[in-house]
Parts: sequence; C-alpha cells; structure tokens
Amino acid sequence: MFINFSDIPGHENLFLDYLYEFDNVKEFYKASLHDKESYIRTFKKISEQQKPSREILPGILSSQYSGLNPSSKTSKNISLLSSSKTMAVVTGQQLGILGGPMYTLYKIITAIKLSNFLSERYDDFHFVPVFWLEGDDHDFNEVRSISVVNDANEHKVISYGQEIPEDEDRGSVGNIIFNETLNDFFSELGQNIRSTEFSNQLFEKLKSFYSPGKTFKQSFKELLFWLIDKYGLILFDPQDLKIKNLLKPVFKKEVTDFRLHTEKLVNISAELEESFHAQVKVRPINLFFKNEEGRYLIEPVENEFRLKHKRKRFSYEELMQTIEEQPENFSPNVLLRPICQDYILPTAFYIGGPSEIAYFAQVMPLYDFYKIEAPIIYPRSSATLVEKNITSLLEKFDLKIQDVFRSPDDLKGKVINSVAENSLDDLFSQAENQIEITFDSLKEKLFEFDKTLSDTSSRYKQKVSQYLTEFKSKAVEAQKRKHETTLRQIDKIINTLYPDSSLQEREINFVYFMNKYGEGIVDQIFDELMINKFEHQIINL
Repeated sequence: MFINFSDIPGHENLFLDYLYEFDNVKEFYKASLHDKESYIRTFKKISEQQKPSREILPGILSSQYSGLNPSSKTSKNISLLSSSKTMAVVTGQQLGILGGPMYTLYKIITAIKLSNFLSERYDDFHFVPVFWLEGDDHDFNEVRSISVVNDANEHKVISYGQEIPEDEDRGSVGNIIFNETLNDFFSELGQNIRSTEFSNQLFEKLKSFYSPGKTFKQSFKELLFWLIDKYGLILFDPQDLKIKNLLKPVFKKEVTDFRLHTEKLVNISAELEESFHAQVKVRPINLFFKNEEGRYLIEPVENEFRLKHKRKRFSYEELMQTIEEQPENFSPNVLLRPICQDYILPTAFYIGGPSEIAYFAQVMPLYDFYKIEAPIIYPRSSATLVEKNITSLLEKFDLKIQDVFRSPDDLKGKVINSVAENSLDDLFSQAENQIEITFDSLKEKLFEFDKTLSDTSSRYKQKVSQYLTEFKSKAVEAQKRKHETTLRQIDKIINTLYPDSSLQEREINFVYFMNKYGEGIVDQIFDELMINKFEHQIINL
C-alpha cells in the first residue's frame, strides 16, 4: 500500500513539486530524477572528470576498514572505485546513537537497491552504494536520543548524557567518547522495551558496539557494519586525515572566493523564498574551524577572518597556511558538505530525505564554481511498519492509515463517536440548532411589543451557547472515562504509527522492531521496501 506524500501533513511544497511537478522547480536543480535520458549524460560527465582521489581511494578505504572484515561485495565495491566507469550512489546521516530513527536504515537500503537497479540496466558502468559518516556534525543534542514504544504503549525517548546549551560546543560529534553513563542509557532502554526471546542477544550485540571508551563514529560504524555489510555498503569516513588532505583545494577556494559564492547563494535563496522556502540560512563562509575549545564558523571581518564569537583572528595568508598544514581542523557546513562529498566521490545519485532535497536547491550553484558535476537527487524510500496487532485495531475501529495522520484529538473523537451509542457532536449540534431556532422565534415575537427586549435576546443566546459548550466539554470527559479502554488502544495506534505527530520513520529506532522480530526484520524490510514509487509505503509485519 502507498500513500501520496501530499496526503500526509508536514511536507513542504518544494519537496512535493520535486516529486510530482518537477517543471515548477526545474530552475533549482541540474536534472530530474524522472528524466532517464539525463542519467547517461550525467554518468559520462562524471566518468570524464579528473578525480584526484580515484587511484588512492580504495587504499584509503581499506585502511578505514582496518579491524573489520568486510564482505566480498563490500570489498569488490571498494576496489571498483578506482575505475573511471564506477559511479557512487551516496547517502549519509548524522551519527545518531544506535543509528538514530528508522529513516537512516531506509536511506541505506535505497542506496543499495538503486545501485543494484542501475548496475543491471547500464552495462557500461558500475554502481556502488556509499554511506558518508557525518562525524563532523556538532549537534550533540540531535544524536543523543532514540525513541521506542514501551509496554504501556507510550512514546518514550531514551537519551544518553545531558542536553547541552545551544551556545555550548562539544566539537565534532564523531569524536565524542562515550563514558560510563552509557550503562544508564542501556538500563533505561531495557526497562522500556518488552523482554523477548531476542532481547538478551540483541543487547549483547549493541553493547559490544556501544561501550565506554568508544566514539560516536566508531560505534555507529560498527553497528551499520553488522546490520548491512553483507549487501555491499561502503562506510566512508570523511574525517580521515587523508581525505582532509584531498579537500584542501575546496577549503582554500571557499575562503578565497567566498564573496562570489555568498552572492550567488543569497540570490538563489531569495528566489526560493518567493515561491517555496530556503532550507538553510546562508553564511558568508561555509567552513568551520575546530580547536581545543570547540568547532567555530569562520567569518570575514574587515580584511581578516575570525572564529565566530571568538577573538581568534587570521589574515588571509595565515588562514591559507593553516588549511595547508592542519586540514583536519577544517570541516564544511551543510551547504559545502555536498561539494566536499562529490569532489572526492564520483557521485551520480545522492539519496536524501525531504529536507535534504530542499537544501540541494540552494547548493546547486556551488557545483558550477567548483566545476563538479552535480548528482541527481533521489528521494529516500519512506515507510511505516504496521504490526499485526495494530492492523487488528485499525480494522476494529474501521480506520485507514490516513486517518492516523491527523491530530490525536480528532482521531479519538472520530473513534469514540463511532463506538458510542450517541454521537456527542450530533447531540450538541442538534441542541445548538434548537437554541438558534428558539431564540430566533422569541426575537421575532418579542419585537411586536418591545424592540429593546428583542435586541437583548442575542446576548442571552450567546450566554446559553457558552453554557452549552461547557456542558459539552464535561460530556466529552465523561465519555472518555466510559471508553477508557478504547482510548488506550487509540493511543497505542498513534504512538506506534504516528508518534509525536510525526511519521514513525522519523521517531522510532530499529531496536523496537528487532527486539520483537529478531535480526531477520532487516532482511524483511530490505526485501519489501520499494525505491521507485516516490510515495509513502505501508509495510505489514
């Protein structure tokens, strides 16, 4: 079953037009994912580009896999990257604890299945899936938590460590080392998921990846390797010093030509705002510098450069020298990251979610400045997993999945009215109508002998209506008490399928499902997830 994204609240028009009305947004993108003829043109241009990383990339990746034993598929894909006929299908994500929400898995599966699909149809080229480990991201608060549905059918957020103030910077998330409070995280997680035949083995595995002394990046990489390596996914670490050395020309050009870049980005963002929205706020320079205190945006000031909110300043020559000598201390922001990615990798397709598709509309001008062929932006697959017990409840209350994608109160009102002997909405609507008729009749008759009295009838009618509204609220509460079991079941549906008024894939972690169904759940999702429908998929478990 599939649901059009336009029927699901919260999706912006830019994303919807990219999928369904590309002509409306074609000025902001280099190619349409629906234009198959553009694929070959893109592949040829990428194969003809002089990539400084082509010959050495397999060796760098082999070093990054030190201590791991990649599958034959992954090893073959790594070696293929040295060929000019090899295209990368790339995706990436912040290093959320335990992989973050389900959509991380859906991104990966989309990249792998699209690579397989393209390999079968374009004999002259090879296609390999690559996951860009976004370790340079610095938003700790976004990666420290996961969500599950507990035994009380509540949407429960489990967090590692303490949230930090917005103005405090712990530096790159990938380098943050887990401490002993990780044990508290696993303890709370264990208390909030049902004990099953799979629980002990699952927790042993997770704790072998996530243990005090390891970094967010190391743990995330080991988790993904366990889950998905057999399918041939290449895990790529852009924080590697060898990669940062390759990126020095990009960093230097960003500093040298920032005025040209910024002007173009500001203009394209203004154009987007006229009809859609600009996803990312444009900064003068799309580059961060890190030191022992944290990670700071580089800003131009007079004839120099400084670190945002810091006194540290560089002359142009000093900044160029620092990039040359310490490239590992520089990292791109969200707008420059795709340029770094596609400068290194022969990226034919980038797999992104709605927000990424939106910010690529702003990024595209930078590809011209850096003389890099832009990838085709391909939407990740999107899905909601529906368990049998939830299916039974939906059938019991005669609900469609689309009904769940509405406000919780509206859904509960719909269900309660359907199971109650009398609909409160109907009863009070009838009463309101009767009051309206009665007062209109009174007003007409009173007018015959006292116009003033007739005029005041509206005020009294308003008071009666207010009392009726209060009375209805009390009746609704009484009805809720009577149908307490039904409401608990509705909460279960909501918290499983649409937690916190958000799609399941954006909230719930894979552990919730693997704990119930075992490791085979990943294979089931892989087999059933469709990559070419461009709609939200319902997968029944």
